[in-house]
Amino acid sequence: MHLIDTHVHLNFDLFQPDLATVRSRWQEAGVVRLVHSCVHPGEFSSIQAIAHQFPELSLAIGLHPLDADKWNGETAEKIESLASSDPKVVAIGEMGLDFYKANNYEQQCIVFEAQLGVACKLNLPVIIHCREAAPQVRSLLQKWQDKSQGQRVRGVMHCWGGTPEETQWFLDLGLFISFSGTVTFKNAKAIKASAVMVSSDRLLIETDCPFLSPVPKRGEKRNEPSYVRYVAEQLAMLRGETVEAIAAQTTQNACKLFGFEL
Repeated sequence: MHLIDTHVHLNFDLFQPDLATVRSRWQEAGVVRLVHSCVHPGEFSSIQAIAHQFPELSLAIGLHPLDADKWNGETAEKIESLASSDPKVVAIGEMGLDFYKANNYEQQCIVFEAQLGVACKLNLPVIIHCREAAPQVRSLLQKWQDKSQGQRVRGVMHCWGGTPEETQWFLDLGLFISFSGTVTFKNAKAIKASAVMVSSDRLLIETDCPFLSPVPKRGEKRNEPSYVRYVAEQLAMLRGETVEAIAAQTTQNACKLFGFEL
């Protein structure tokens, strides 16, 4: 059984003492591909070094919305240059809007839209972070599509935590929906309802490690890629499917979005 973890952060200090062992565990769990997301171009060299240790690790590069104040006139050029310099880069991100921890709405929107431009120029999908900002993300993507003469943004709503209604908004825009360990949480009723309604051909899984350890590893401070299996198992239970079917479908979907070959 093959699994693809579509969103990891392995450059955190938490992983430095035993990253090789962590890798052994994800291999044993059947994780054959991973996408390492970047929250600031300044960390690209560190995640690039990890990716070149592990052939199964691909990269995304972008600026997280909570770092939007670090954007300057050269940031878009830097992201484009770095994305073009390494064939391991398969997406731009993570990018998006976060109004849970920040309220600099205008700046976040400027940065988000600029990165959409980079992704479309390079014909790469985007990894979208959306927290307490679903209506605004939807509006911005719709405006982008209108301005681009109907050109749709390719990408994924990562670590999805929205309601079924919000989920449908982004399905209608052609995006994939990725579920993390939050779908295993006891009180995550809206997320679980969303997980049931997403069509099989738009479903992805991730850990967003080292954050959000899934049940039954909820008490562990460090999440890791091998735990993506628990996300697949929860989706299988919710959707009335086998874990093998969920693994096969989400692997196929990740390959389609990110251009992987297995």
